[in-house]
Formats: sequence, C-alpha cells, structure tokens
Amino acid sequence: MTWFQEAKLGIFMHWGAFSVPAWAEPIGELGTFDSEFWFAHCPYAEWYWNSSQIPGSPAFEHHRAVHGGRPYDDFLDEWWAERFDPDDLAQLFARAGARYVVPTTKHHDGITLWDAPGTGSRNTVHRGPQRDLVADLARAARAHGLRFGVYYSGGIDWHAGRRAVIRHEDEIDDHGRANESAYAAYALRQVRDLIQRYRPDVLWNDIGWPDLGLDDLPALFAEYREVVPEGVVNDRWDGTHSRRPSVRPDFRTSEYQANRQNEGDGAWENCRGIGFSFGYNQAEGPQHSLSVAGAVRLLADVVSRGGNLLLNVGPRADGTLPRTQREVLEGMADWMAVNSSAIHGSQPLGGVSPGDAPWLRWTRHGDHAYALIADAAGDVTLAHRSGLLDPTTAVRLYGGPVAAHTVPDGTLLHIGEVGELPVVVRFDVLG
Repeated sequence: MTWFQEAKLGIFMHWGAFSVPAWAEPIGELGTFDSEFWFAHCPYAEWYWNSSQIPGSPAFEHHRAVHGGRPYDDFLDEWWAERFDPDDLAQLFARAGARYVVPTTKHHDGITLWDAPGTGSRNTVHRGPQRDLVADLARAARAHGLRFGVYYSGGIDWHAGRRAVIRHEDEIDDHGRANESAYAAYALRQVRDLIQRYRPDVLWNDIGWPDLGLDDLPALFAEYREVVPEGVVNDRWDGTHSRRPSVRPDFRTSEYQANRQNEGDGAWENCRGIGFSFGYNQAEGPQHSLSVAGAVRLLADVVSRGGNLLLNVGPRADGTLPRTQREVLEGMADWMAVNSSAIHGSQPLGGVSPGDAPWLRWTRHGDHAYALIADAAGDVTLAHRSGLLDPTTAVRLYGGPVAAHTVPDGTLLHIGEVGELPVVVRFDVLG
C-alpha cells in the first residue's frame, strides 16, 4: 500500500471499439448535471453504445446520420491499432511523472483487450487489432518503471450481461447491472484470468459486481493478495462504491466532481479525463480540455489534500494520442522534471492555508515544506501558523534562493511575476 500512497500520479487509459466512432456531446464534467440530462447528453465517448440507443439523443442522431444505425460490433472490426506503440506511450507516461498505469481490459461493451475466457472471438486477439493489448501495455509499462493495473467493468456488460438502455443513474441497479449467477461466474473467471496472467498492481473494478457473485469477493481478494502481495483494490465492487463489510477496498475513488465525499481520510484517488470524456472524443477541442497549467494545478490540489490523481488518456483507434492530450502530458513532463520532489512521496502539510488569489497549495516531504504558487505578482503572503517555516531557507526549485521574512500571518515571499503554471518554493520546517 505504501507504493500507492507515495505514487501520487497514475495514468488511466480508456481504449476500445468505442474509439472508432469516437463521439459524444462535450457538455461538461460528471457531477455537475442532472442524471436524466447526463445520460441523454453523455459526454463519455466510451458510453457510445448506450447513448446512441436513446431515441432523440444527440448520439442517437449522430449514429443514424454518420453510421447508418449499424450494429456496434462493426466498430470492433474497424479498430486496427495500426500505429499503437506501447513503449512510446509508457515512456511518455513515466516522463509525465506517473508511477502507475491502469488501462481498460473490458469496458461496458464487453469487448476484452485480451483473449479472455468465455469471449470466443469477441476480443482484440481474434478481431480488430488481433493482438493481446493488455500484455503489450503490461510489458511496456514495467519496462519503463511503471506499476501496471487493470480496469474491469464488473457491473455492466452490454454483451454478456444485460442490454437494457440506461437513461438515469437510478436504473443502473434496477436493470443496467448484470446480477445473474451466470454472469457472476463469467466475470469472476475473467478477473481471475487477469490476475494470473498479468499480476496487476491495481485491481480497478467499475459499476459494482453481480449481486449473486458478491459472496465470491473475499476469496477473490485473498487470491489476488496471495499472487500480488503489494496489490491494491479500489472501492467500486458493491454498487458504485463499496458498502458491504466483506468488500474492503484499499482506496476510495471520486470521478470529476462526483463522489467528492470519498476524498478524505485514508487512501483515495480522483479520476478524470484530460477532457470531459475518458474514451477518445473527436468532438472535443482544446476548449474542453485541461491546459498544462490546469493539469498541474489539479495534480497539486489533489496531492495537497492527501490523494492520488488518475489522469486519463483516450487513444484514437489507431493507437496514437490526440494532440491535445499528448501536449498536456509533455507539459507535465517538463514541470515534473523540475518540481517532482513536491509531489512524489509527499504528504499534506498541516497548519497552512491554501488559497486561490494568488493560487497556493502546500505539500510536505520529510523536513521540507513546498509552497506551490501561481497567479502571483511581486510580494505574496503565505498564510500559515506561527513558527512553522524557516524563511531564510526559501529556495525556488532549481531557481535559487528567494527573499522571504516572517510576518504576523505567516511568511512574506518576494516571488516576482508568476503565471498560471505553478512554481515551487521549498522551506525547511521548524516545527
């Protein structure tokens, strides 16, 4: 568990047959819309199968106009991954400061990215890319020093499970989630196969687990921890977030603005896309996506509050990253090359006050405190309790000493002009 809490940044990767139509309405972030409106206008391209089945929805009209309403599985045969370079991606993720990567191995469409038991030919080994994409990513990630995890949609499978169209969050448990014993056995066999084949460091389930398979979970987790002693399990096994005593997650999750109540004590992780979608969405532009500064500030905010950020990329069908996503990761790589000591292995710093004018977040690593500052000009007062920092030790990371002195409300820092991208000033901690 220690490695996970010290990692701070992971890369989520949503890739599938949905990357072929690659379309959703980019309305905004999860957690900021009414549920009925959300599903009809869903900005998640990986939910294309569901969105395109809701009559009158933008995805329904798009699917009819652009794709003639044809069967979803046609997209599997048009997903070729011909430019997929897992080593290039893993190297980029590592340079961006990620310590682990979690790709989708089966999303809600039920198509698996490995030759999963029970899928016949409906997987990427037999159709579409015709290769074991999970194995390719696992090998490349570990070759570049990254831990490797797996995402698995345990609760929803629109092929092997239920095919009812979901129009509201309340319908997920009623008729969206597959609860039958046959599907429970199917999903259990596949997750066990993932564990035995790939020894994943993170077991990341989504949308719960079949009701008639919940009693299997304690044995599954025991088996997993025997195979991967340092492996960690997320909280999305009983409904969206685990509630049963038998389901004991190692960390809790939030997503965009949803389930933010899970960002508290203990290990937690916020996941989101660089844009509003997890899967590649060709309707998104830079205006719908985080900038480099926005991504760095999000990371700093999450880390300053004790969490991890699982930042998602959605490759195109050919395996390449969209330009905006790659530019964000390249920008993060440049920033982390200088400032990673304020992120990796850090903890929240007590006795300080974050702020938004100027923008300010704090972390601590050992005897050092780090002030992450943006949107500042000239002198900046860093609010903290008396006696916490030694102002004579203020130094901008790889930028030399910074003039500072104690004031009644904290430390006055002569920082100069700072734009949207945070700079980091390190102090010795006195008490």
